[in-house]
Amino acid sequence: MRLGVLDIGSNTVHLLAADVHPGGRPLATTSDRTVLRLMRFLTPSGAISEEGVQALVAAVVRARAIAAQEKVDALLATATSAVREAANGADVIARVEAALGQPLQVLDGETEARLTFLAARRWFGWSAGQILLFDIGGGSFEMAAGSEELPDIAASVPLGAGRSTLMFLPDDPPGEEAVERLRAHAADVFAPVAARFSALPRPDHVVGSSKAIRSLARLVGHPAPGSPNGSGADVAMLLPRASLGSWIPRLARLPASARQELPGITPDRTFQIVAAAVVLHTAMTAMAVDELEVSPWALREGVLLRYIEDRAHDRDA
Repeated sequence: MRLGVLDIGSNTVHLLAADVHPGGRPLATTSDRTVLRLMRFLTPSGAISEEGVQALVAAVVRARAIAAQEKVDALLATATSAVREAANGADVIARVEAALGQPLQVLDGETEARLTFLAARRWFGWSAGQILLFDIGGGSFEMAAGSEELPDIAASVPLGAGRSTLMFLPDDPPGEEAVERLRAHAADVFAPVAARFSALPRPDHVVGSSKAIRSLARLVGHPAPGSPNGSGADVAMLLPRASLGSWIPRLARLPASARQELPGITPDRTFQIVAAAVVLHTAMTAMAVDELEVSPWALREGVLLRYIEDRAHDRDA
């Protein structure tokens, strides 16, 4: 069976097509992204502007056409923080659904965290024990923790890389004072969340997922001991908090045009990577995490896995 996941996020509209079967590993056949950065289309009232909605609809139409070319049996369309929090979200959803020709599932932050945790659990396996997950999107930052397939605690806070850039680091380069204001704000937001998570056992593995975390790992991290040489998904990357912290002042001094020359920093991440680094470093500090492991699987794979399991359950019922 070939499934497609259309992930409408704050930064991109990302289509993943994969061949799947119950109990098996999803095998990706196509991955296609349109970079939108919807946060830049927000009006002072918090609505997505008409220009932004038109760009979003065009990206959805393109993704739908690619899904048809890939002959997917079902297209699972989801949207996250940029759409769910927009002042005109209901209108945006209606227009996206008209372009898709099917319903759009708008995920709340905790559901997003739980599905991403499921993907990380499957990637690392049951032997990973207690997992603590961090995931950075454009609009929100998700955390989840637990020892089972789904987390015992899941949380979402409005500290995505795009949102944090617009609110705290609008200048290029942002400057030290702006970085410190973001750091202080993030520490205040994470403090009560960290208190909730501290009730759980210490994690056996701390896992980071998302394009931003993978980019930062390529910049400041290193392969895990015993990992194969190369840069593919089978290379297990580690991201130390100390190395990340030492890079933040350097990133903040560089203009965005120069950041894309750095290893791992793609052109669509140049403006947001400083905020992503500050927020992730603050989260790791709040949770007393010295190092995290990078998961190649994230929300899209979690959506696929949940759909497969739900169908298998329905057949067995």
